[in-house]
Amino acid sequence: MRYDDRLRAIASRVQTVQGERLYNLLSWRDPRATNGSFSRVLLCCLCALKVVCAVAGGFYAMRHPRFRNPVPSLAISFMRRLPARTDSLL
Repeated sequence: MRYDDRLRAIASRVQTVQGERLYNLLSWRDPRATNGSFSRVLLCCLCALKVVCAVAGGFYAMRHPRFRNPVPSLAISFMRRLPARTDSLL
């Protein structure tokens, strides 16, 4: 038996086991237990999402001052530094 044949056999067994586990998770005989477990999983996912959003917001709020205000482009900066017409009037 070649190496890739063995690898395919192992992969097919792993996929079969994972598929059986997923099927058993979705086909419990007690619907209350299924609903309860899915609601807990959903609640944990929502809590994890809140934590991720809080951490991302914290990183955004605490960013370096250099990245807080956008730097104007070179052309806009040049035009702003030119003297105004009122400066040339006597």
